[in-house]
Amino acid sequence: MRNPFFTTWDTPFGIPPFDVIEAPHMAEAIARGFTEHSAEIAAICEQSAAPTFANTLEQMERAGSLLDRVGAVFFNLVSSDNSDELQALETAIMPQYAEHDSAIYTNPALFERVKAIRAGNEGLDDCERRLVEDVYTRFVRHGAALDEVSRNRVSELNEQLAGLMTQFGQNVLNDGNEYELVLSDESELAGLPLFVREAALGEGRQRGKEGAYVFTISRSSITPFLQFSQRRDLREAIYRAYTVCGASDNGYNNEAVLKEIATARAQRAQLLGYPSHAAFMLDDRMAGSPEAVKNLLDSIWAPAHTRVREEARDIQAMIDSEGGGFTLAPWDWDYYAEKVREERFGLDEEVVKPYFLLENVVEGAFDVARKLYGLTFHEIVDAPQYNPDTTTYEVRNSDESLVGVFITDFYMRPSKRSGAWMSEFRAQSSLDGEVRPIVVNCCNFPKSDLCLLGMDEVRTLFHEFGHGLHGLLSQVRFESQSGTNVKQDFVELPSQIMEHWSLQPEVMKSYARHVETAEPIPDALIEKIRAADTFNQGFATTEYLAASYLDLAWHQLDPAQSLDVQAFEHAALAEIDLIDAVDPRYKSTYFQHIFTGDEYSAGYYSYIWAEVLDADGFEAFLENGLFDPATANAFRENVLERGGSEDPMVLYRNFRGRNPEVGPLLRNRGLAAAVPTA
Repeated sequence: MRNPFFTTWDTPFGIPPFDVIEAPHMAEAIARGFTEHSAEIAAICEQSAAPTFANTLEQMERAGSLLDRVGAVFFNLVSSDNSDELQALETAIMPQYAEHDSAIYTNPALFERVKAIRAGNEGLDDCERRLVEDVYTRFVRHGAALDEVSRNRVSELNEQLAGLMTQFGQNVLNDGNEYELVLSDESELAGLPLFVREAALGEGRQRGKEGAYVFTISRSSITPFLQFSQRRDLREAIYRAYTVCGASDNGYNNEAVLKEIATARAQRAQLLGYPSHAAFMLDDRMAGSPEAVKNLLDSIWAPAHTRVREEARDIQAMIDSEGGGFTLAPWDWDYYAEKVREERFGLDEEVVKPYFLLENVVEGAFDVARKLYGLTFHEIVDAPQYNPDTTTYEVRNSDESLVGVFITDFYMRPSKRSGAWMSEFRAQSSLDGEVRPIVVNCCNFPKSDLCLLGMDEVRTLFHEFGHGLHGLLSQVRFESQSGTNVKQDFVELPSQIMEHWSLQPEVMKSYARHVETAEPIPDALIEKIRAADTFNQGFATTEYLAASYLDLAWHQLDPAQSLDVQAFEHAALAEIDLIDAVDPRYKSTYFQHIFTGDEYSAGYYSYIWAEVLDADGFEAFLENGLFDPATANAFRENVLERGGSEDPMVLYRNFRGRNPEVGPLLRNRGLAAAVPTA
């Protein structure tokens, strides 16, 4: 059969024909894609005509269409439906991608053309000027302005890093899949609610262990176990398995890998003229510098540190009152925090979860998009699927014009990496006619006949849906500026602001209906949920900030520094006086955000940076009306539609009318009143 990437796809809206795509097709198409893209770049450089925006920048945007097409499918499948065959292909091609990228962005002739356009940019509009600056910056950051020896060394480091980061991610996936806590005796299940047991039975079925209760170190599995299991020994066992992921002697150890990543990044940064990888990365972010990031983290760390110690004292008091006879440890926190929460707010997870059936929560998110932006979602029943768990929708505006295609993939499985994310099979652009996007949202909820979500999972769904809207509603000319192609510390604004709607009473009453009676969630229960919203925020903020500090520490090291991973991590956390009962959200050996790609390296802080924006921005909706058309249109037109076509702070000011303020974030997290004590 002919390679499907070399034909026109006769599918609804050009969705990839997943049923006929195989790994060898992708390998062949990627190889041809490299060749075609290189030839297209050579043709741009070999023109006799003087460089112009049209014959250089626009042609660069058009170049590489086959590589983009197959790459979108390949990288999405590697994340969401991996296999041994795809892992082998990933290992082989990632250094090739890095080599190909370097060849383009260190090409002297192409760089000269870009520099000439940048020097004489009269007559360009704002988006075109932005593209010129972005492309010029990309060349400089690849080493194009360096001497040949240094430039070649940067390219070598990029290729080395591509292989190392691929290995890091594969080790986490494989090590995570290897661990199972298999339970069968009733005494081992003590304290676990029915919904937790049913999810564990479902996981057992998926893993060929019919009738056994299987728990894994996936967040959606381990978190409810830690919350409800009365067996402290089992909580400790699964927690320790989680925190040594990538650090065991089982062939998936990441310690040597991450040391090589951190060292190579530091070497590259110095070659490019920066004192550290953090300085290099942050020079192209809203934050601008490691010092600015640390100042933000420090300003929130002080009240969070005060609050987490108060929370630890409350939990220890409960342990002591029950005659526990032990000191609070990290594997105790979720269990006793749940008990304190129930005692303080009368909030029982077993009472709450039946109101959050996955399908209803999805419809609730769609309803918010309809009320804000006039969007409708219609299932495409005959859409090609890469996995039976996916559902595909066509998305339309209120005037029935097509917005794009939206794919949901919500259930956990061994072939999917952990976490939740948004991605694209096709990005929006209008350079050569309108191209509408194909966006996918992935989560890792336990699969069962009735998938009931906790409030954290509800927020996760709304969060990723916010990213999805950013991709779907994009209205830019150039694909490289579309949707989520923005500075890394701005990309979380659309996702995090969407979380706020999930907790609004009028929104909850529209989607939170009891799974058995279909009755809407009672006002009294909504009040309890909202009252408890800032509970345990000392812990949540502390574990997140600790990971952000750890990220900065890894990316400000000297490349000549001798490293022991565990000792380095311990020293970094001791420096911020992290209490013993709390670990960072991710430890180094499974910190995929920062070690499987450059995007979030020295950038894990971006969630809290963006939270300053989303907390401040949502207050505009609270002031003007939750679904106020003018406010919604201002956010859509100035943020969601503009992608990376303008400076992000300009976009935010155009929406909000002023710079953001940090006060709303502290109030939302319940930290405004937390005063540091000695």
